[in-house]
Amino acid sequence: MDSVLGLAIANLTTPMILFFILGLLAALTRSDLNVPEAIAKGMSLYLMLAIGFKGGVGVSQHGIDLTMVLALLAGIVLSAGIPLIAFRLLVLTTGLSRVDAAAVAAHYGSISIVTFLAASQALQGLAMEAEGYMVAVAAIMETPAIFVALWLARGQGASFDKETLREVGLNGSIVLLTGSFFIGIIAGTEGLDAISAFIVAPFKGVLCLFLLDMGLIAGRGLRDGRKNFTLPLLLFGVYMPLIGAAFGLGFGWAIGLSAGGIALLATLAASASYIAVPAAMRLALPEAKPSIYLPMSLGITFPFNLTVGIPLYIFLASALS
Repeated sequence: MDSVLGLAIANLTTPMILFFILGLLAALTRSDLNVPEAIAKGMSLYLMLAIGFKGGVGVSQHGIDLTMVLALLAGIVLSAGIPLIAFRLLVLTTGLSRVDAAAVAAHYGSISIVTFLAASQALQGLAMEAEGYMVAVAAIMETPAIFVALWLARGQGASFDKETLREVGLNGSIVLLTGSFFIGIIAGTEGLDAISAFIVAPFKGVLCLFLLDMGLIAGRGLRDGRKNFTLPLLLFGVYMPLIGAAFGLGFGWAIGLSAGGIALLATLAASASYIAVPAAMRLALPEAKPSIYLPMSLGITFPFNLTVGIPLYIFLASALS
């Protein structure tokens, strides 16, 4: 327990997390602090490019092996399976409609790339290495949850028409993350060295500003959407990440990942999307309420994972390995 507390304190006092807290407090106190939309989109593009490229370089150094293939398969199973559990729990405990429960469940099966990134930074601070191909696992976990959620909600109007499939499959974040990953594989270490001044040196500074914006968005969602939240729904935003993480830890241990790899797989399984899934839900399930699913993922689960979850997942992964 002391180890978990120490990890949590260390994570909370990093500049990235402190900037998130600053944004959260600024929004809750109705400050006029704001990050322009164009800058926020630019930072998202930068982070996706850098994450994907560095992950691809990691694969080029490591090579493709059975463990990597199993990790990718585990990611698909987790992304497709977690929404089934989340949906059933939401229907049984919260009283949400079928459509709203399916939309929320999709967020918890898909992943938050920034939560993944925060866990990666925490591992680096602890001098713990993780498999470079975990970014490929993150990319592959973006979409299965969306299709499962549409299947769950099909009786209430969800569809698999051409436009929906295109929106999900060609979502900008997925295209950039996957594309830069393959570019990283091709370019290798020499390619990384050539552009390191762009994607290595400025990375943490950009992440600080991005998390400031995430804190602002999360705070506004909690402030403006609080009337939609019952106690069972709030509790779901805390215990569902723990359920997902437990499956991630088990899969990571079973396929033989390193302690860092297990921690990252647990983090992915515990995180909740706020980029790819909301875009897909707006198109495929327009009757689902964004005032519920966005604050759930970004205002409750995201802060929980940053402050409590990541240190816990790293501690448990270290114990397992």
